[in-house]
Amino acid sequence: MHFDLADLRLFIHIAESPSLTQAAKRAHLSLAAVSVRIKALENQLNSRLLYRDSRGVEITPAGQRLLQHARVIMRQVDHLKHDFQEQADGDAGHIRIFANTTAVTEFMPDILAQFLSGHPGVTVDLQERLTRDIVRGVLDGTTDLGIVAGPVDAPDLQTIHFSTDRLVLVVPNGHPLQDQDKVKLVDAVRYPFITMHEGSTLVAFLRDQLERGGQRLPQRIQLYSFDSICRMVQAGVGIGVIPDSAARRYGSDANKLRVVELDEPWVVRERKLLVRDIDALPGCARELIEQIQVPRAP
Repeated sequence: MHFDLADLRLFIHIAESPSLTQAAKRAHLSLAAVSVRIKALENQLNSRLLYRDSRGVEITPAGQRLLQHARVIMRQVDHLKHDFQEQADGDAGHIRIFANTTAVTEFMPDILAQFLSGHPGVTVDLQERLTRDIVRGVLDGTTDLGIVAGPVDAPDLQTIHFSTDRLVLVVPNGHPLQDQDKVKLVDAVRYPFITMHEGSTLVAFLRDQLERGGQRLPQRIQLYSFDSICRMVQAGVGIGVIPDSAARRYGSDANKLRVVELDEPWVVRERKLLVRDIDALPGCARELIEQIQVPRAP
């Protein structure tokens, strides 16, 4: 088989566009030329890649397999360009990262600030995603690196452990739960919760745990940082579940808020890096992984 990179890029455009017409515009081709190229791909692979009807096109299962390979190939082509550009420019490259809420809001900004200051030619695209989307993104080549916490089912990926944290309950001074040694999540949801924003991996995780027992998460306000949650808790607006490292950084003395242990099997959160093949990543991405693995104070 002889694949044209332009055809693979075109197929990615089709998968990511609402119609063949839009894909053709992105690829700077006529609609007829797009149809001819896709037909040639289907003949070469002896597989139907698209379902066509009056509403547009839909990717077939075979098309989904091709899309996964095409994304990986095109990412590797980009890495190849950047690796050789590094020889000319000294230090260049682009890294895409899908990460959970804690990584995006807590430790990655500091890590990236240090990393990028020492790599002026490198650019980074850091996106907050749900765990299932992080795993899928690394698998299909949409992202170079994934950062998750807790158990993940990803046998086809390389998993690199780099730190451990745990989830705790934070409550204001004088709260009925403040003197409890440990509290079940189902007992805590009798009180209003302050949570991260909609789409946060932590919010999705807590909802999933509660829905299994027929409970709901009583959200009073949603915010964009753990420090903001701590300030709201301190003011008596509600209670929250956050990483212990965030609670300790904000301050858990009696003048601020109280930290209560959660009596749940899932409170310990192993933070992991997910990659398809670390040896296939560009040098700048491997350097970033090394920096993420450096132990640091919470």
